[in-house]
Amino acid sequence: MSNSQKRAIQNYRSRLGERGLARFEVLGLDADRTLIREMARRLAEGGTESARLRDVLTKTVSGDPPKKGGVYAWLRSSPLVGTDIDLERVKGKVREIDL
Repeated sequence: MSNSQKRAIQNYRSRLGERGLARFEVLGLDADRTLIREMARRLAEGGTESARLRDVLTKTVSGDPPKKGGVYAWLRSSPLVGTDIDLERVKGKVREIDL
């Protein structure tokens, strides 16, 4: 590789570094190439969607079992908590079903 090619690669990688990105190589199945590239692209975009994807991936590859009480915490965060909603079932006449 010539000096100009080495310099071009070095400049490219330094520009990536200024943007907070890094170039790296991973080994994987050829069939997963598109998936891995798309995942990396979405993670690099930033924002709430990339944060959610990063969180899901971290939890998936960590192998830790899910924390208990997740559904309960989700229900408690509902905007309907504390509202006076009548959830009592109205009992009416029982229908006869002909089987």
